[in-house]
Amino acid sequence: MENYTFSNFWKDLDDGLEIYYKYMGRKYLIYKLTKNCYRQELIKDDNEKSPHPKTSILTLKRVKEIFEFMEEFEYKTGL
Repeated sequence: MENYTFSNFWKDLDDGLEIYYKYMGRKYLIYKLTKNCYRQELIKDDNEKSPHPKTSILTLKRVKEIFEFMEEFEYKTGL
């Protein structure tokens, strides 16, 4: 997804899609809760004593800051 821009990502979230991605070697799920409010959930972490929170609430500004470090985007499907 080399041409996947933040504008595309933000539109997908705004349209109600849930997106998996890798960030710093960990897999997360992100989705929009309300205007300027997004939930990030840690999906896969093999280290039980990890300092990373299981869930966190992010603003659009924070999502934009970490976007360039996100990898391996996948859409969540109900299949």
